[in-house]
Amino acid sequence: MSSNAALAETAALIGDPARAAMLAALMDGRALTAGELASAAGITPQTASGHLGRLTEAGLLAMERQGRHRYHRLASPAVARLIEGLLELAAARPRRAVATGPRDAALRQARTCYDHLAGRLAVAIADAMTARGQIELTADGGAVTPAGEAFLVGLGVAAAPTRRGRLFCRPCLDWSERRPHVAGVLGAALCTRCFALGWVRRRAGGRALEITPAGWAGFRDAFGIAPEDLRGPA
Repeated sequence: MSSNAALAETAALIGDPARAAMLAALMDGRALTAGELASAAGITPQTASGHLGRLTEAGLLAMERQGRHRYHRLASPAVARLIEGLLELAAARPRRAVATGPRDAALRQARTCYDHLAGRLAVAIADAMTARGQIELTADGGAVTPAGEAFLVGLGVAAAPTRRGRLFCRPCLDWSERRPHVAGVLGAALCTRCFALGWVRRRAGGRALEITPAGWAGFRDAFGIAPEDLRGPA
């Protein structure tokens, strides 16, 4: 296919109102299900499935499985830049908000995801460690840097390395935040340490966690996380 034909095909795909709405809904960096994207586009899930297949085949979207769910996200930063430029040029109308994850505020703030932390707290920890160069997360996996190893030792986190200079860690797409938190051996070790330090404790009747006063102080000192960082959008 010639470059002109490819350009025309891509433009036609984006130009459909329903597909444009779904692409715009993914511009905040989250990954959404077909049902959530159908809601954003005002179409049925069955119709959305066909649109998503075409966008994925064209390389505009990527799909990933998390348990029994399938999540769709923009395929690359280049796609995001393309959509952002079109939105700016078109002065796009405000798009319909998409609600994701649990409505329970406690679950959204902090919870366990099997053996590791999840929710806004876990995403904030991943963001802090990434920003400080302590971990490196990609779509395929993660690694702990020498600076990260020193930090973890100081925090008292015990995690067995799988190879020299690396600890087993991987990104896990957060159910409510739709951004990655840390899972794997490292995620489990961080969770265990937070419980041991008394920074979090389980709420009765579910996976939600309560951050204790000692926890707020500990998360601030260790990761620079303050209560206002976990409140989320108004």
